[in-house]
Amino acid sequence: MTTVHTSVVVPCFNESEVIGAFHAELVAALEPTGTVFEICYVDDGSSDRTRIHLLDLAAADPRVRYTSFSRNFGKEAAMLAGLRMSCGEVVVLMDADLQHPPELVPRMLELHRHGFDQVIAQRDRSGEGPVRRTLSRAYYGLVRRFMEVEIVDGAGDFRLLSRRAVDAVLSLPESNRFSKGLFSWIGFDTVSFTYQNVQRAAGQSKWGGRHLLNYGIDGLLSFNSRPLRMAIHTGLWLFLSAVCYALWIIANVLLDGVDTPGYATLITAIVALSGIQLATLGVIGEYVGRIYHEAKRRPHYVVRETNTSRAAASARELTDAASRQ
Repeated sequence: MTTVHTSVVVPCFNESEVIGAFHAELVAALEPTGTVFEICYVDDGSSDRTRIHLLDLAAADPRVRYTSFSRNFGKEAAMLAGLRMSCGEVVVLMDADLQHPPELVPRMLELHRHGFDQVIAQRDRSGEGPVRRTLSRAYYGLVRRFMEVEIVDGAGDFRLLSRRAVDAVLSLPESNRFSKGLFSWIGFDTVSFTYQNVQRAAGQSKWGGRHLLNYGIDGLLSFNSRPLRMAIHTGLWLFLSAVCYALWIIANVLLDGVDTPGYATLITAIVALSGIQLATLGVIGEYVGRIYHEAKRRPHYVVRETNTSRAAASARELTDAASRQ
């Protein structure tokens, strides 16, 4: 049996308009390298004809494997399923919308041959609006300051992992997964290169402002407990401020007599303290919710169908038939 060298994991969600063009470009990029490869597509519960296209690709090309979820479980679950599917000595993660150029994969394989366990294709910010660019830089600056792992601006999911790096990622059991952080946390020798940002070939982006905000919050909470520590520091500073303010009032009373406190000051203090308390409860609630989610130990996804299981079932049937003869 031929050993697969390169597995390409491709999460898909409503990519029927571009999946055919992507597959053709990826195969055209991989075949000249002479490597034995497989392409592992994961349909994340698409509502369009993505699953039908994957069925056709798998029927036409034996190097294609696919898994289809019973519903949309999110990109993190799709990447996890793809990593579990992969059999290659190296695994390349990339999107199907052609914003991750397939022609860069041979360069990633070449860098891996120089001994790197992770090769990261880091996009620049060309073509983005000034607001999004500014917010992205501010977020990554915040991440570098508060998170326990190093995440570089522009370093996304488009990367190559060696088999031992993949095994390390798969050994991490958490349900609330933030893959950028996990890839950084496992370590190993890593190299990156920059490529020019590419627009989607077709369809619409699945990452709107709300999704990006939630994803950013997940990242900040997944790899540090500093928001809880900040709540403690804020409480201590408020306590010290209250003590100082009380001493100032006592000094005024002793020096100038009793003075009537201002109504505006009282309302401002109540509103400010209430806001801080609610924000602190929200932070605590996020962590408690994550603990609750982990304690349920539900699977990361539910598989609707996969040609991998069909192939395995066929192999078992052939083996059983041969043993009976």
